[in-house]
Amino acid sequence: MGRREELITKIQELMWKPLLIRNMGIVAHIDHGKTTLSDNLLLGSGLISEELAGKQLSLDFDPQEQARGITINAANVSLVHNYEGQDYLINLIDTPGHVDFGAEVIRSMRAVDGGLIVVDAVESVMPQSETVLRQALKERVRPILFINKVDRLIKELKLNPEEMQARFLKVIAKVNELIGRNAPEEFKEKWKVRVEDGSVMFGSAYHRWALSFPHMKELGMTLKDVISAYQGGAEDWKKLGRKAPLHKIALDMAVKHFPNPHQAQDYRIKQIWPGEDEDMRKKLSSCDPKAPLAFMITKIIIDPHAGDITTGRLFSGTLESGMDVYLVGVKQKVKAQQIGIYMGAERTRIEKAPAGNIVAIVGLRGARTGDTACDPNIPIDPFETIQFTEPVVTEAIEAKNTRDLPKLIEVLRDIEKADPTIHVEIDEETGEHKISGMGELHLEIWKYRIIKDRGVEIESSQPIVVYRETVSKESPEVEGKSPNKHNKFYITVQPLEESVIKTIQEGKIKQGEQKKKELQKELLALGLEKEEAKNIAYVHGSNAFFNMVKGEVHIGEVLELCIQGFEDVVKKAPLADEKCFGLKVRLEDVTLHEDAIHRGPAQVIPAVRNAIKAAMLMAEPFLLEPKQNVFIRVPEDYLGAANSEISGRRGQILDMKQEGDTVEVTGKVPVAEMFGFANDIRSATQGRVLWSTENAGFEKLPAELLRKVIAEIRKRKGLKEQLPQPQDYIE
Repeated sequence: MGRREELITKIQELMWKPLLIRNMGIVAHIDHGKTTLSDNLLLGSGLISEELAGKQLSLDFDPQEQARGITINAANVSLVHNYEGQDYLINLIDTPGHVDFGAEVIRSMRAVDGGLIVVDAVESVMPQSETVLRQALKERVRPILFINKVDRLIKELKLNPEEMQARFLKVIAKVNELIGRNAPEEFKEKWKVRVEDGSVMFGSAYHRWALSFPHMKELGMTLKDVISAYQGGAEDWKKLGRKAPLHKIALDMAVKHFPNPHQAQDYRIKQIWPGEDEDMRKKLSSCDPKAPLAFMITKIIIDPHAGDITTGRLFSGTLESGMDVYLVGVKQKVKAQQIGIYMGAERTRIEKAPAGNIVAIVGLRGARTGDTACDPNIPIDPFETIQFTEPVVTEAIEAKNTRDLPKLIEVLRDIEKADPTIHVEIDEETGEHKISGMGELHLEIWKYRIIKDRGVEIESSQPIVVYRETVSKESPEVEGKSPNKHNKFYITVQPLEESVIKTIQEGKIKQGEQKKKELQKELLALGLEKEEAKNIAYVHGSNAFFNMVKGEVHIGEVLELCIQGFEDVVKKAPLADEKCFGLKVRLEDVTLHEDAIHRGPAQVIPAVRNAIKAAMLMAEPFLLEPKQNVFIRVPEDYLGAANSEISGRRGQILDMKQEGDTVEVTGKVPVAEMFGFANDIRSATQGRVLWSTENAGFEKLPAELLRKVIAEIRKRKGLKEQLPQPQDYIE
């Protein structure tokens, strides 16, 4: 039996021993060394050769990842590690660091219980490091720290042991500050990383060595020995890798500090499963393989040959090949044709898997990322929905050959299913479709996959920025009449309270129909009036619909139609057919025809839709534009050039910090002005720049640009040139 076959046999044995399982993710800022570290862990398990470790980037198995030198997809692999004479199963996920793929990190954090945070020793804690650590802590994932690229401190910065130690302590202090601010209350102190307990290691993933304080004591090593190894030449630092191999130190840390699924689910289920069945909660918390099936889908890969490959975490029950499962979100029964585990780019079939493991399933057709799968005979409440940032950039795409149009529509639906941060609008009449994502690179990657992986030649427009519409004040009450004049709807609109918007964005108020009794106390605490808190009916995006009608017996029969009218407007608002943000719509009163035949969809929906649009136009509507925080690190000599790049793009400079001869600039810039920024900032600083971005939400478009931007959007969408007026929608 070969090494690989032995490994698979051992993994299948350990899957049934949850106390010997560790589910972990590797997270970091882009280019801080996550995937090189992953290679070393695969080397330690015998999955790749020593010659290729650190160079192969085995978990970057997408051609685009290898071409660009970045991780785009979260990649899974299962390893076996021996710690103190005992074998452990490590289910590992290597996650992306680029801001456009932050959703991959969030989804991966739902599947794991521990996060190995990688920080570049020279660059220190960068903005995306902070973002991914916050995301991990929000999902109750315990962190440990690897300070990577220590060779740069010796070879480039020529630091002595005391200076190196000071650098490490600074990184640790910053990471602990973030843990203190973002960890669950009960773990704020317990989860802080500490040199003395071995939850911090430092080393070089590229040179395959690492040390933690306990290992240094055990090996009798100091920082002086590390510096000497690099001063002595290649053979000396290779000895360092043999004496303190990275894969051993890292996986020892993971086994020692990360919880097993039994321990983790005990405190994680409280947050990620909102169901009310206490008996089921106990079974989920105890990671029970005999309990009803509960599987959370964290990733879907559309494989043209195998079909949908669904990856996720099995929180309770046992999955078997060929069993029927029920997809809670799409309400359909499907068959789990195959079950597998990942060995990097390859998937290995297994017959069954118990709770506590990360597995792949082939055959869950129709599944969507974030959905819950369970036993068709024992349905359960779904897991907490994973919240994502809204897309900010759109491109129009169409098939080059009209014969490919049906195939393109199918591919776009698959993409939306696999990546919840991609929004797709399909226009089957014109053949032009819109695809919206987190940035230029995000869309570029998906377009490449449409062409190369699915064989559909496409043409695309220049990237277009996505705006949002909202209002400044409360509107007067507007009467909307049905086309047959027999039904009247009285509507007001106003801005939704900031506190409510924030709570919706955090996922504490669910999308769709609202269970009013559960929400009433929370809405009162957020500042809503008692009557409004009692009568919230529906939430779409960050917009809410309130049914304030009293004494009308037929309101229940038309409420769903009223909500449909509300949804139509929040998807396409009156100023520029953009989506709404932070809109409160109140249905104040209705007059309905007694005969149901006269108050059907064709009467109710247009009346409500037109009344909301007219009310918005009477409430000082305006556009919100997406913004990005921009973080730039440059030598002091290039500070003026960097600041000019921000201010020349309608940006604000929020903060400047000096460290030695380097300055870190934090700014905020509209997404519309960020196209071409990468080339311009490199030119302006002669390439001596480190920079990154993160989405900063939507903010009000300056008044002087409002008419110009609305006119451009209306022209692009083929709408009438003149701005709409309230009388366009009501008599």
